[in-house]
Amino acid sequence: MSLMQVHSFAEGRWVPPGPEARLIEHAVTGAPMAEAGGVIDAEAMLDHARRVGGAALRVMTFHDRARMLKALALHLREHRQALYDLSFATGATQADHLIDVDGGIGTMFVFASKGRREMPDAHVYLDGPPEQLSRDGTFLGQHVCVPLQGVAVQINAFNFPVWGMLEKLAPTLLAGVPAIVKPATATCYVTELAVRLMLDSGLLPEGALQLVTGGLGDMLDRLGPQDAVGFTGSAATALHLRSNPNLLRQSVRFVAEQDSLNASILGPDALPGTPEFDLFIKEAAREITTKAGQKCTATRRILASADRTEAVVAALSARLSKITVGDPQVEGTRMGALVSRAQKADVLEKVRTLDAEAERVFGDPDRFAEAPGAFLQPMLFHCADPDAAARLHDTEAFGPVSTVMPYRDMDHAIALANRGQGSLVASVITHDPAVAQQAVQGMAAWHGRLYFNNRDSMGEATGHGSPMPHMVHGGPGRAGGGEELGGVRGVLHYMQRTAVQGSPTLLQAIGSRHVTGAETHPGPTHPFRRTFDDLTIGERLTTDARTVTLEDIEHFAAFTGDTFYAHMDAEAATRNPFFPGRVAHGYLILSFAAGLFVDPAEGPVLANTGLDALRFLKPVEAGASIRVHLTVKGKTPRTDDYGEVRWAVEVVDGADDVVAEYDLLTMVARGG
Repeated sequence: MSLMQVHSFAEGRWVPPGPEARLIEHAVTGAPMAEAGGVIDAEAMLDHARRVGGAALRVMTFHDRARMLKALALHLREHRQALYDLSFATGATQADHLIDVDGGIGTMFVFASKGRREMPDAHVYLDGPPEQLSRDGTFLGQHVCVPLQGVAVQINAFNFPVWGMLEKLAPTLLAGVPAIVKPATATCYVTELAVRLMLDSGLLPEGALQLVTGGLGDMLDRLGPQDAVGFTGSAATALHLRSNPNLLRQSVRFVAEQDSLNASILGPDALPGTPEFDLFIKEAAREITTKAGQKCTATRRILASADRTEAVVAALSARLSKITVGDPQVEGTRMGALVSRAQKADVLEKVRTLDAEAERVFGDPDRFAEAPGAFLQPMLFHCADPDAAARLHDTEAFGPVSTVMPYRDMDHAIALANRGQGSLVASVITHDPAVAQQAVQGMAAWHGRLYFNNRDSMGEATGHGSPMPHMVHGGPGRAGGGEELGGVRGVLHYMQRTAVQGSPTLLQAIGSRHVTGAETHPGPTHPFRRTFDDLTIGERLTTDARTVTLEDIEHFAAFTGDTFYAHMDAEAATRNPFFPGRVAHGYLILSFAAGLFVDPAEGPVLANTGLDALRFLKPVEAGASIRVHLTVKGKTPRTDDYGEVRWAVEVVDGADDVVAEYDLLTMVARGG
């Protein structure tokens, strides 16, 4: 049987394996199935990415790139069966494929959505509001983020050949930065297929994505200060890579997601027989067996109060005994093989370390000793004295292995969890809010994510071991100190934050968003008669004035039922330090403001969808006049038919003092 040839993709062409190619074995049969590792020109790949890929991506706006991500995700979803079929050779089950393949595609969808909803249809991202740096507001500061003008080199682990790539690639491409992807050799054939599918779609600009299925050669030695490295794998490898003299000398951004001794705590309130106890056992068993325990977020330490450890061991052992281990393509198999026999040998070596400090209470390490593939039975240990143990808190057996430990009280449980010296995730199964509060205060500094679950949330909770693209994925200390994902936070990792200073008009032009004090201009007609595409940033309407009368105030009070004393009782209002006497309702001012600027006839404005940042700045007494400055502040396309217009609304009195201000959001029809 001929070996599968796993190619790299460099400088726009596919590169076959070279003479130094490595053999890859089938996880189930143990037989050689593929070879990977072609000769690449690192400098040429980097140049191609920077000069061709980066330039093409930066021409696109955030929304253009978000639409590209969505189209890529749709294309991958359409062809995911091919990824499923090939992934069985990694030892993964169909349930595991859903986490890796569908999880990766889902991550792309999330970043595509966030790009359209939370980022502008522009080339510059505004990080926060303007800062006033002068007394009169003629000199301002604004933090902006722009794409790095380099390349992201992304080195991924073997356990998630699709998700591991896409969770890094999605925010990178959305930021406008090209990527060179380096998957772990053991499963690179699945990554190669995913890359082929994306490239064959024709959706990616040339140079935006390249693939190395062998070694990177001297690529890290050629990176510069505009480049970035993302790594997932062991702490030892991360230390070796991040210590590269060139990376240090050039201050190359390096983010690592590495070893993690994650813990799960059974809350003191979760007695046997409660929904929380049953949930704890279910989640613990799932984390031990999903992907055969080859997950960076898997639970390695299971903590329960001393009077409940026996019940936990019994219940968890009973559940694990029902797990069928075998060929993942055979019906009824619940857990497949580890990725390779080398990985199995590594796990068994770590098991021998655990044997010195804990008693094995379930599982036989020799159960599949004669099997040709990399099969291993789930194993559960019990450590009676976790305070005296040392290696249990620093040894990760990256397979279906976990250890139950007793704690005395919640403070002790927190201390044990923190002995992992930095973890990606810890979970606490509790129905007691006080326990959750105590856990956050005691554990958050040592964990990238804290996952709480109980009877109220268990129906929809995503699970201890499931990082979500909306939230940061990473952790302090031995977990690497990095943060991936996290929505727009993940995108900003591949961008440069720069402080820009200047006049309001200049900042408005730079950020494509109206800045208070910038030059404005009138439109040719009322802005509500103009389509989304016709409106321009800084276009302003100033309305006629309206006088607010005492009759208006009393009528509004009677009509709405809002008879607060500041509007109705002159003596009481005078005693209030905020009011000079009876004043108009804030919402009356808003209603009058809308009456001043709204054009009532049917037109492009489709709906008012809300107000942001509403502030009442100066009280309005009876007899005062008000008028409105309505300015186009920002524009965000939503569909081909309409977009969101953000209007800056300033309500001013006769002295031109601002009495109220807010952002008005409307959906406006498109059309030129």
